[in-house]
Amino acid sequence: MTVRWGTSAARGVLATTVLGSGMVMLDGTVVNVALPRMGEELAASVSGLQWILDGYLLALASLILVAGALGDRYGRRRVFQLGIVWFGAASLLCGIAPTTELLVGARVLQGVGGALLTPGSLAILQASFARQDRARAIGAWSGLGGVAAALGPLVGGLLVQAWSWRLAFLVNLPLAAVCVWLAHRYVPESCDARGQGRPDTLSTVLCALGLAGVTGALVEAPPRGFDDPLVLTAAVGGALALAAFVVVQLRSRDPLVPPSLFADRTFTFSNALTLVVYAALGGVMMLLVLQLQTSLGYSPLEAGAAGLPVTALMVALSGRSGALAQRIGPRTQLVAGPLLLALGMWLLQRVAPGSSYVGTVLPAVTVFGLGLATVVAPVTATVLAAAPDRHAGVASGVNNAIARSGNLLAVAVLPAVAGLSGAAYSDPVALTAGWRTALWVCLGLAVTGAALATGIRDNVLRTATPREESVSR
Repeated sequence: MTVRWGTSAARGVLATTVLGSGMVMLDGTVVNVALPRMGEELAASVSGLQWILDGYLLALASLILVAGALGDRYGRRRVFQLGIVWFGAASLLCGIAPTTELLVGARVLQGVGGALLTPGSLAILQASFARQDRARAIGAWSGLGGVAAALGPLVGGLLVQAWSWRLAFLVNLPLAAVCVWLAHRYVPESCDARGQGRPDTLSTVLCALGLAGVTGALVEAPPRGFDDPLVLTAAVGGALALAAFVVVQLRSRDPLVPPSLFADRTFTFSNALTLVVYAALGGVMMLLVLQLQTSLGYSPLEAGAAGLPVTALMVALSGRSGALAQRIGPRTQLVAGPLLLALGMWLLQRVAPGSSYVGTVLPAVTVFGLGLATVVAPVTATVLAAAPDRHAGVASGVNNAIARSGNLLAVAVLPAVAGLSGAAYSDPVALTAGWRTALWVCLGLAVTGAALATGIRDNVLRTATPREESVSR
């Protein structure tokens, strides 16, 4: 069944995918503003707080690839609904976790659910909407989903002050119930008619072990030392697993990630842009709410509300940004967007003790929001347009895995690079110094993203022609 923009069916499909992926994006940012309260209640160190974030991101990044393949083979709606139910159940476990260790474990389970539903959102849009409406639908999805991410700090602040950080997880339960109902009512089932066999279990295990090893080494190296046997074992084992993953994909007859996807320069460059931009974004979003609360004395609610301009800009501009990219080609926006992000990061360096909101924070987050609205929808549409339609789930999974890996590495690496360890997140002087160092790193990543965008084919959205359509059933 092909859905056309402006119909009730289109609104239903869009609402379902936005709500599902929005829950994942919301939990990716809502936790940030609650970190100081979590650290206080659970007596967590910086390493513990990193694992609360990275446990979730690790499972999400590791399993998104196989989840995209599962959706292509066994039904995108079916896997999407399974992910929603799993995510809701894991959210309940997060909400009642009594210790840091149990919370990290529940966050890992929550990431598994997020991995099952996230690539399904984009693959459902790609399979359901008519070709000429896809960029617009993806733009609307990006904008509204971005709102969920941007609203995370505000929602987190409200929930933390209303009762506890635990509400940040428990709020997912009613949202998950509504999303399952919407998917059943509005989303047509679709799959790849050529898909055969089962997704490659070996590849999935290698990918998960590789990311887990590298991330674990990066997080634990500052407190343990880089020469610690556990850190060295994790780093070497992770690197070998990732190398083996690449070899298996190249040799497999039915790979988890078809290497042919990367033969398209635009697919490769747009995913590389995604990696560096989302790494920069993850670093800024993690540290901004800490800086506002610890160094500027903001309450959790005030820290969350500080990012509202980003939300407003994403709502107003993301849909139009996707449509504009389809009209003129995405390259201009994919160069300009990261540069605007870099300018916003440069302005954010002035956010220090004694800074005013109107004179310092507001201009910085406004420029930052303009950059996000400029780049997010075009890069997502570009990745999908550069891949055959029958690989919509895999292409979405690759892009989402790369985006989450960028977040994952930023959270793991930036605190160490910025000199933040132990309880430094509660020291305004140490945190401000680390904040400024981290922003320079993130600024460099954003500029790198702009440079990568120059290698993207500018006609990928305007001249896309049907190649391999997904089969609806």
